[in-house]
Formats: sequence, structure tokens, C-alpha cells
Amino acid sequence: MGLFSEFKEFLYEYKVIPLAIAFIMGIASTALIKSFVDNIIMPIITPFVPGGGWETATVELGPIVISWGAFLGELVNFIIIAFAVFIIAKKVLQEEKVEKK
Repeated sequence: MGLFSEFKEFLYEYKVIPLAIAFIMGIASTALIKSFVDNIIMPIITPFVPGGGWETATVELGPIVISWGAFLGELVNFIIIAFAVFIIAKKVLQEEKVEKK
């Protein structure tokens, strides 16, 4: 068996290509969700943030400055991405159970 055919067998056996596709789709969807949060969700929240700018919202505790606005944006990103992954995983696992029966 040649080196190329061994490599091809490795790719199919360990499902590397679907994993690579999922990785690329994950990166693309992360960028899309970040844009959604930054440009749609957070402008709706901005009027409720003291000072108006959610990206620059901070709390000063003496010499310590905590940038909670940027953290809030990233937290919203994480929650949306985690929920999307949960929904997709639930759907895939449900289809897997149906196929096994």
C-alpha cells in the first residue's frame, strides 16, 4: 500500500475532512455571531449602559479599572454560540439515535 493511499485511508477512517469542514464553518459562524452581537444586540443594550458606550464601559475601584462593557459583549457572544452548538448537537444526536434503531 502506497503512502498516498495510506494517507487517504487515514483521512476517511478518522473522518478528518468532515472535522476540517466543521472547523471552518465554526470559524465563519463565530464571525457572523460576533457581528450580530456587536452591530444589533449591543446597540439595543447601549442606552441602558451608564455613559452610553458599551465597549468602553468601565468600573474604577481605586487604581483598578474593570472593563465590564467589553466583557458583556463577549459574554453575549459566548451564550449565543453555545446555544447554537447545543441546538445543532441536539439535532445531530437525535438523528443518530433514529439511525441506530
